[in-house]
Amino acid sequence: MAFVVTDNKTPPTPVRSEFDKMVAGEWYRYRNGPELADLTTSTQRTCRQITALYDDDRAAAHALFQRLLGTVGDGVDFRPPMYLDYGSRLHVGANTFINADFLTLGGGEITIGANVLVGPSARLYTPTHAIDPDERRAGYERVSPIVIEDDVWLGGNVVVCPGVTIGAGSIIGAGSVVTKDIPAGVIAAGNPARVVRAIGPEDRGIMG
Repeated sequence: MAFVVTDNKTPPTPVRSEFDKMVAGEWYRYRNGPELADLTTSTQRTCRQITALYDDDRAAAHALFQRLLGTVGDGVDFRPPMYLDYGSRLHVGANTFINADFLTLGGGEITIGANVLVGPSARLYTPTHAIDPDERRAGYERVSPIVIEDDVWLGGNVVVCPGVTIGAGSIIGAGSVVTKDIPAGVIAAGNPARVVRAIGPEDRGIMG
């Protein structure tokens, strides 16, 4: 955070960056924050490096992936390509699997729990733009966090919208658009995603 000194008698006034505003969940303007462009450019470059490394040196690709993210649990696996805006804002729990063509958009914090299955072409969107056309034209946006709790399964092409929490053990059907919180232990599907039914003892059969 920078400071502006107005005179010799007045305490310096803090100048908050667009990144500071974004992280705080406040309205900010991407175009006014060169640090945001630098961060997204660097993150996207690293994503391309991970993809290039993956076939020939999987260990190096995984090491780069771990350095890119905010936190990564043991046993996390993924398939490239992936597309992230801010790697440090993504947290992935132990033994989670992320399939190919994974995209996270915006600088909202995204927390993915342990033992999560993320299907191909999943999209996690954290930004919301202004509703008023003049404010939207001026570039105002803000971000809301996404939480995917332990043991969730996201089917292919699932979209998760800003501010959504998906409860532990739930399944989101392929192609669904999740606009509101989903409770734990249910199957949900559709656009917008709605709870289809609870997951119960009758669903256990493979392991006896």
